[in-house]
Amino acid sequence: MSDRGSAGDFLAGFFIGALVGAMAALLFAPQPGEETRKQLQERGLELKERAAELTAEARQRAEELQERGRIILEEQKAKLEKAIEEGKEAATKKKEELLSKLEEEKAAA
Repeated sequence: MSDRGSAGDFLAGFFIGALVGAMAALLFAPQPGEETRKQLQERGLELKERAAELTAEARQRAEELQERGRIILEEQKAKLEKAIEEGKEAATKKKEELLSKLEEEKAAA
């Protein structure tokens, strides 16, 4: 979860930095104020749209990774349960062998 949060923080910082950089570049460009404001508005809308697209892509990717992680977890859980069951069976078998051997030694003595 912390990876998802840090990725979101990074993307937010990236977009804010890009927006500030674009605005600074436009403000320092030698153009009339009205033209600069128009460009700032257009760039702001473009960045907003791109941020929405990237957010949707990131959300979809996170959901895919979450689903894949869930599947892997279920597979590993099934393998672990199988190994535990096999271990129990092996322990029961060994116990029966040892008890049988003990009974044989008692009968022989």
